[in-house]
Amino acid sequence: MTEASRDGAAGVTSETRSQPELHRVMGPGLLLLFIVGDILGTGVYALTGQVAARVGGAAWVPFLVAFFAATVTACSYLELVTKYPRAAGAALYTHKAFGIHFITFIVAFTVMCSGITSASTASRAFAANLSAAFDLPFEGGLGITALALGFMALVAVINFRGVGESVKLNVVLTLVELTGLLIIIMIGLWAIGGGQGDLSRVVEFDTAEGQSVFGAVTAATALAFFAMVGFEDAVNMAEECKDPIKIFPKVMLLGLCITGAIYVLVSISAVALVPVAQLGEGETPLLQVVQAGAPWFPLGVFAFITMFAVANSALINMLMASRLVYGMSQERVLPAALGKVHAGRRTPWVAILFTTVLSLGLISFVGGVPALGGTTSLLLLGVFTLVNVAVLVLRRDPVEHKHFRAPTFIPVIGAIVCGYLATPLAGRPVVQYQIAGILLAIGVVLWVITHFVNKKLHVTEGGLEHLISRGPVN
Repeated sequence: MTEASRDGAAGVTSETRSQPELHRVMGPGLLLLFIVGDILGTGVYALTGQVAARVGGAAWVPFLVAFFAATVTACSYLELVTKYPRAAGAALYTHKAFGIHFITFIVAFTVMCSGITSASTASRAFAANLSAAFDLPFEGGLGITALALGFMALVAVINFRGVGESVKLNVVLTLVELTGLLIIIMIGLWAIGGGQGDLSRVVEFDTAEGQSVFGAVTAATALAFFAMVGFEDAVNMAEECKDPIKIFPKVMLLGLCITGAIYVLVSISAVALVPVAQLGEGETPLLQVVQAGAPWFPLGVFAFITMFAVANSALINMLMASRLVYGMSQERVLPAALGKVHAGRRTPWVAILFTTVLSLGLISFVGGVPALGGTTSLLLLGVFTLVNVAVLVLRRDPVEHKHFRAPTFIPVIGAIVCGYLATPLAGRPVVQYQIAGILLAIGVVLWVITHFVNKKLHVTEGGLEHLISRGPVN
């Protein structure tokens, strides 16, 4: 495919080419904070107990395996982002590799859906911790669901007000969520050092009857992978980083190592201080760790920290999802109505409403954190599989500048591992495939309708390559 044909497929116009470049303001420090803040959040706060319930006391093993899978895939992302240092992520890479409009659309819409399921997971965790913080009589069911729906409505209001306010809030929430996890690690070290807990539990595997250790670990990893997603969002900041080709590899790998170490230490602290059976109950596992290791620590304070930590995940993901829907509408691959911008706030209010309604539906009819979190990892594992394959395909497309190059076996392993974790062989519940299928079916129906409308009106569809590079509207 020639450069001209690529541009034609992508819908590049003279107006697009004449647009000013984004402001390159992010150095290594800000980029590292962005990556760490994007990865940390709901996964470890809400799913540590569920991971332990699947594999036993060795709950750190699935987090370690998830870290390996994420790191391998990150190397593929690094090759592509340094080769094509532009802000369009997986949509750009799959478009360049395969040049098939529908595949590019499916990748972009899948990423959007993963943001909605992730935010829905965060809203459930937020509601559970809000209930604990104020000692509300909600252990689950309708009470937690009602709180989660109210929280998601609040996220929609913040999203509507504008990305400027959202980004400022994100910085604060990132520091809060990091503080919460460091508190857990310090409590664990202090309590274990004082003779509390049982360290022998951290090497015990407790699998379901008839299930092998390998099967239990892969099933738990399929869920734990939700805690590692977020690193891929960083490639969308490529056009706003200073010298991305030079700083991206070191900073992204360092960010993954920091978060991986935090997750392993948190999971070890959790299973050492709280029996696995107890840890797997409810949606507030880390609150149980605080109660067991530091009963003198104000439980309400940590519940507040957890609330704000998972709120960060919801805010980031709903921002991303609404802007992707807006971008797809602007590229004429989703109905034009979804691209309407509010005259006063200059935010894509219809896209925000659309993504919020989908999220409210998931919270109301799906509910559980494991199902929503598992669906998020399922959707992204599918995208990661394609990205790993795209690396190999795009080896035939050399560029003039130097860039990071992963050893060939890395994307091969990445494609195999991510592909396997996305299949039923990894022990995924059927409900995750049902949720993902319904969401993607909604997207396909909208795409088909838009395609025929465009054909009737003789409107040219874009190639989605510039979806994210448009940036948020504010």
